[in-house]
Amino acid sequence: EDSRGRWYVCLVVDSIKTEKTSAKTSIGIDLGLKDLATCSDGIKLKAPKIYRQYEQKLGIAQRARNKKRVKAIHAKIKNIRQNMLHQFSHKLVNEHAAIFVGNVNAKALAQTKLAKSVLDASWTTLRTMLKYKCENAGAWYEEVNEAYTTQTCSCCGSRCSSPKGRTGLGIREWQCMECGTLHNRDINSALNILALGHERLAVGIPVL
Repeated sequence: EDSRGRWYVCLVVDSIKTEKTSAKTSIGIDLGLKDLATCSDGIKLKAPKIYRQYEQKLGIAQRARNKKRVKAIHAKIKNIRQNMLHQFSHKLVNEHAAIFVGNVNAKALAQTKLAKSVLDASWTTLRTMLKYKCENAGAWYEEVNEAYTTQTCSCCGSRCSSPKGRTGLGIREWQCMECGTLHNRDINSALNILALGHERLAVGIPVL
């Protein structure tokens, strides 16, 4: 039974084990609020504002104490998010043999003024989908420490000229003073996450 009182039947069946994916490439993913996910190949998934779109209707239903309507709105928000994330994660898993994602702390940010944006981003849901879909497809999934991935030049490794702290959040592009490379903030972070993932594989995690 779901939140709206609808019943579903779940059937368990035996299935043939999925063969290892034929994909050869790997990808790094930086999770964010402006763009929900930025991939190291430049592909981006725009962060939806689903909760904000339905916030007024939800408030009206809550003030009217219409519990059935409140549940229906929450269910609709969830379904829209799930559909978008399923499509995106399915595409990534089909096209890559290894996926590396930054371990951004969604729970901590959900306690700040960014809470609504974090809820709409659904980072934890996306990571969960990527993990089980990779397992089913025989692809590799790994979460890596994203510390300094935004601030480090993905070309030369320098950290001396990058955006730092909260004030740096508004900086979408920056140029490395060491090697001169012009970076898109999020793509640079995704490239560093990809490099960290490769390092993890190189030091003992079984190679694909």
